[in-house]
Amino acid sequence: MSDADTTPMGTTRLARRAGPADPVKTLMHSHRELCERAVDPLEIAAGLEAHGVTDRAAARFRHRNVFSLAEELYARVPRAADSGTDTTGATTPHPARANGPRAGWALRTLLPGAVCAVALVALEYAGGADGAGAVIRLAAGAAGAVALTVALRRGPLRVEGHTARVSRLWVCWLLAYVLYGDGLLHAGTGGGPHGTAAPAEAALVALAFAVAPAAWCAHLLSVQARRRLTDSRGLAEFASRTRPVLLGLVVLYAVALTTLAVGAELLLGGGGGTGAGHPVATVALGCLLFLARLLTVHGFPRAAATGLVTACAVEASALVLATVGRVPGFETVSAPVRALVDAGGAGAVPAVACGAAALGLLIHAAVSLSRASAHT
Repeated sequence: MSDADTTPMGTTRLARRAGPADPVKTLMHSHRELCERAVDPLEIAAGLEAHGVTDRAAARFRHRNVFSLAEELYARVPRAADSGTDTTGATTPHPARANGPRAGWALRTLLPGAVCAVALVALEYAGGADGAGAVIRLAAGAAGAVALTVALRRGPLRVEGHTARVSRLWVCWLLAYVLYGDGLLHAGTGGGPHGTAAPAEAALVALAFAVAPAAWCAHLLSVQARRRLTDSRGLAEFASRTRPVLLGLVVLYAVALTTLAVGAELLLGGGGGTGAGHPVATVALGCLLFLARLLTVHGFPRAAATGLVTACAVEASALVLATVGRVPGFETVSAPVRALVDAGGAGAVPAVACGAAALGLLIHAAVSLSRASAHT
């Protein structure tokens, strides 16, 4: 009787696969670092997908899908984490400690809203003192910027500094438009300076308080995606189960932001609701910022920047067209902007600009964030 006949069946099969005809062995060597660093087979599956290995490609390695292939790679490649350190020598965190910082980032996301609440109380006490009100607004703006930085430094909305830096300029433009776009647009269309600062303040207050629901929605997306990675047995199945979760969480955030926007406008007396503080414009801007941040967090900063730049370009174009339209002989140039403002007020411009850009990012996110590799 041969040695193969006396060897247990499982060992014989493994020996056969470990020979020169073993297709997994080549893949194992080419992705060895990924397999050594992985904490579970799901991370390997996501990494393989990121490198272009699909369920169909997995069939060449004698597996029905990428997840099954990842399980074999996880079983065959020893991991540095098994000894308590990763390949860089850093200590692997204990699973129980990973949940510890959650309360920390959850509290930090409330800081921007808290700063706005304190500023509102201070403005109420200042009464009609214009000088004091200006100082309070300036101080609140600086404190709000610091609070937002602290809130985004940790937690589910955190990204690397150099990655987020590209989009900061466009975010600053969008927020500046909230403050000054309404007045500039009315001046450009011949309406002169418009209204008070209340609508702009209402929008900024709503967006500040919306940081908390944005962080929680991003956190829930990560949790639910991880669960579906565990339950799904193929990349297509994971995508079909993750996409409704993403869309549902975006709707949940939009509902939360709408509630905050309406409440802020009622609280601050947002006038007729035709300016930049109109809830529709505020919700469109908030959803755009949320989707851009979500895409950046999950590794798609270029798509996020494209959406932000598009909204900025539309708003800037509206201001330029409205101004050029005041020059004799060029009145027809500003006709589209005038028609939009007449139909929906000054807030229609940021609503259209941010809403269209947000819709584009939502479509991109529905494709990109339904990939397993986006959730490693």
